[in-house]
Amino acid sequence: MNYSAKKYKQRVSLGQNGNSLVFLIGINLVVFVIFAFIKALFYLNHGNPEGLVLYRQNVLPWIALSPDTSRILAHPWTIFTYMFVHDSVWNVFANMLWLWAFGYIMQDLTGNKKIVPVFIYSALAGALAFVLANNLLPALQPGIHQNIMFGASAGIMGVAIATTLVAPGFRIFPMLNGGVPLWILTGIYVVIDLATIPVGNTELYITHIAGALMGFLFIFLLRKGYDWSDWMNNFFDWVNNLFNPDKPKKGKTTKEELFYKSTSDPYKKTPHITQQRIDEILDKINQKGYNFLTKEEKELLKRASKENT
Repeated sequence: MNYSAKKYKQRVSLGQNGNSLVFLIGINLVVFVIFAFIKALFYLNHGNPEGLVLYRQNVLPWIALSPDTSRILAHPWTIFTYMFVHDSVWNVFANMLWLWAFGYIMQDLTGNKKIVPVFIYSALAGALAFVLANNLLPALQPGIHQNIMFGASAGIMGVAIATTLVAPGFRIFPMLNGGVPLWILTGIYVVIDLATIPVGNTELYITHIAGALMGFLFIFLLRKGYDWSDWMNNFFDWVNNLFNPDKPKKGKTTKEELFYKSTSDPYKKTPHITQQRIDEILDKINQKGYNFLTKEEKELLKRASKENT
């Protein structure tokens, strides 16, 4: 595949193998389909509305987050599972659309290893805020045993704020008089998100704000030299290698294995543009972002683009 074809494919699709954004959206959609099927079974067996009531009583408590500390201790995994659960087609569609919009830009600017940590950190911050608000605010305490929370909104809010902080002047829809600044899109998202929260759900406002603050904190510390995503990415790589038959054998370095079992010759610098060199630059953009390219690599990419037009 030549350079132009590969670039076009990347733009019209969600990405390539190993794309964290695709992985994140995929998990949300798979979980939604599984529990939508379970809900349908309750409808078929018990009818409406009894089926919905039984589903909410017997299924959701196992995956949604409760502010009741005793239930959290009994179901500690809900701190993580709640962020991938959606209860309606509209909810999952809207959330995944916004996640794709901000996540695509974030990966383009920072590479492939920031979006999942930012999403998880922001969702966990939202979970902590939800529990604290219900336990500490007198107005919310009467419903502490009935309230539950699920959805990716807090995590997406963190991704939106983090992406905007990285490049607030980033232009989208360039055909519209030079493009719309990213911060305007973020403002629209925040207004829509907060406006769609049912009146009286004070704890949801708090959780979304907590997610936004975590997104801000992540980028703030990253600029100070503290990358909270390192340990998480190292853990993901370790888990991935457990199921990778091509990983280097024990006692051998990656260099000795020539990047696992690759049969291609090592790259030799030549004055001409080669497909191998272009592939390496595209991989670097995928992993670290366009801003991490050297001046020589940017110039080479520009030349390749012109030659294939």
